[in-house]
Amino acid sequence: MTTTDGGPEETLPVALRTEALEQLLTERGLIDPKVLDKIITTYETNVGPLNGAKVVARAWTDPEYRRRLLDDGTAAIKELGFSGPQGEHIVVVENTATTHHVVVCTLCSCYPWPVLGLPPSWYKDPAYRARVVKEPRTVLSEMGLELDDDVEITVHDSTSEVRWLVLPERPAGTQHLTEERLVPLVTRDAMVGVAKVVAP
Repeated sequence: MTTTDGGPEETLPVALRTEALEQLLTERGLIDPKVLDKIITTYETNVGPLNGAKVVARAWTDPEYRRRLLDDGTAAIKELGFSGPQGEHIVVVENTATTHHVVVCTLCSCYPWPVLGLPPSWYKDPAYRARVVKEPRTVLSEMGLELDDDVEITVHDSTSEVRWLVLPERPAGTQHLTEERLVPLVTRDAMVGVAKVVAP
């Protein structure tokens, strides 16, 4: 692209382009900013990772549900009422003491919205998307997650066809906690695989 004087056009940051697009669509009456804000709030806060945390807590306390979740993530997640755009096909993988899964979308930012809400900025960052595939142990360490050398790391690439959800390892010392008390312990980062769930 070129500017009116024939020189190359500078690329604007995504935030500025998004703001300009929103303003243009609003001025033309194509979107209502209040409705847009409500959608964003729903996915960032109300829906957000809370749905995924409920799925994880159920799997930790119900062995039959855990089995169904690992066999057919989409169907098991739908049992709890969570489905919708960006969640048409979700595969669930389980972290253990010897195996660790981490999720990335190398092409853009495909992400299971119904269970995790909107993706965080670091998930969309080109550096994360490129590096976690090549050097996952280093990237995880930089994000605060140190894994033993004997832990096998598998990186899963989300696409428009398949999105991934990590079932984190249940922390030791939580066997006495109910499903309801486990939910607040589960974080979005643990369900992406860049963190572990910590006991209270």
